[in-house]
Amino acid sequence: MNIVNDNRAIQAFHPLWKMVLCGAILLSSVVGNGSAVHAAGSQQPTFHDTRTSYAREAITRLVKKGIVAGTTEHTFEPKKAVTRAEFASFAVRLLGLKPVSNNIKPFADLSANAWYYGNVAAMTNLSIIEGKGQNQFQPNASITREEAAALLVRMLKQHSVASNTIYNTYADAADISSWALPYVQKVHQLGLMRGSNGMFRPADQVTREEAAVMLDAVLQNYSWAAQIQRRQDHGIQLGWQYNSSTAEFINQVEQSPVNTVVPRWFFLNKDMNVSDHANATLISWASVSGRALWPMLGNRSNKEMTHQMLSSSANREAVVSQVSAFVKKYKLGGINVDFENVDPVDREGFTAFVTSLTRSLHGLGAVVSVDVSPNLGSDWTAAFDYVKLGEISDYMVLMSYEEHWNGDPKPGSVASLPWVERALTKMLSEVEGAKTILALPLYTRDWSTVNPAGASRDITLGEQGVRAAASGSLRHWDSRLNQYIINYMSSSVAREIWAEESRSLSAKVLMSGQQNIAGLAYWYMGGETADVWDAITNAMRFESYRF
Repeated sequence: MNIVNDNRAIQAFHPLWKMVLCGAILLSSVVGNGSAVHAAGSQQPTFHDTRTSYAREAITRLVKKGIVAGTTEHTFEPKKAVTRAEFASFAVRLLGLKPVSNNIKPFADLSANAWYYGNVAAMTNLSIIEGKGQNQFQPNASITREEAAALLVRMLKQHSVASNTIYNTYADAADISSWALPYVQKVHQLGLMRGSNGMFRPADQVTREEAAVMLDAVLQNYSWAAQIQRRQDHGIQLGWQYNSSTAEFINQVEQSPVNTVVPRWFFLNKDMNVSDHANATLISWASVSGRALWPMLGNRSNKEMTHQMLSSSANREAVVSQVSAFVKKYKLGGINVDFENVDPVDREGFTAFVTSLTRSLHGLGAVVSVDVSPNLGSDWTAAFDYVKLGEISDYMVLMSYEEHWNGDPKPGSVASLPWVERALTKMLSEVEGAKTILALPLYTRDWSTVNPAGASRDITLGEQGVRAAASGSLRHWDSRLNQYIINYMSSSVAREIWAEESRSLSAKVLMSGQQNIAGLAYWYMGGETADVWDAITNAMRFESYRF
């Protein structure tokens, strides 16, 4: 490699990239167990082996930021090749993300106990990094220049377009893999990777000093750095309480990004009285912790009782009066209306009820959110006038799950990405994005392949993980649905799970973030595994970047 020639070429290309050298790409510097020798904010490193390195200043800045580290206290090994696992680790740090210990391993050759596991999983969840071959990641393999080009483009969310001009740029363009050509073209256009002597050398390994220069150059781009460093606002993050005590619910929320809590406190009864299950401990905690409190008003899916209320203006106003009194008494921030199995004949009555409730609660400084299923033209949703409800209420919560339901004769996903996206697109054609909250499932379903309709059962994501890890179980990633499909045997019966976990949920969060909606909701708190929250916050953060 002709470092001097490549360095001059890049300096001439653009002053911003005066520190960018041949083949420079993101790097990761870790000691054997993955812990950094120099953490963020540490004193200036004294690496004996970087004194004559062209990357010395870049290395120093990155070590002080905690993005890279030496291999020992006084060595950096600038000429050493960067592994794929190291790259993933540095990418996570550069982008300001969190490692995610996925409950279901994305690749068979990854150990959940490896120091780099959470970093590789985090990058996989965001589709920034990919495997090599069937279900293999090869974490200890050196990253090549063409692989680095692809990763850098994805990290910076740049659009890569195939172009034949690359053949006029590099004499060895024919050696670049076909899948990598658009990425190499893009990094060349950005000035992020430049060859030397007219060669790109796509299969060459990336060294640590090359990578350090590129990392530093990314952060020296003030527009990119500002995106990474700015404070994030994730909007409404709503979590429902279900089958958990108050203490359990509080603990669940505290481990999550949820800022709006929905306990199941108020229920319509046949005598038109609304039962009150308010909890003083939760009210106090929500106030002290700064969480919004929007208790749920439910109808227990009782069609006849709901019709009795909605078909009578007197009954509607009686319920509105009771709920408003609860809001005033407990100083609530809002009410979450969850009426299901509503008779289509009550369409106007339901709209009238929400209108009256919203008017009353606005007078108390509270908001109204209404839970609805995807508008698929069935009797289940015929009672909801999405357009009018969207105009009247403060928020519409789209319950984007039950694509396949308990009793469905055809097994399948609870919420595949294509289905959720179609449901959200339909909602946004009727309700403005600023009023739309997308609800995601923190549960899934375990299906019998012999008797799907009669032997399916809901399971938590933790239970799903146990089945996925059981001896003899098989899984594969369905790139169309953006889900793992898990197959296993139980009591000699073949069973199947369309998994919801960190990777599948990340895909939905990334999709929803492009729609400028009000926020996300989760049914239900406690159904998740711990890794899910880091994956979701990563996805929200990464999607918000506008590089």
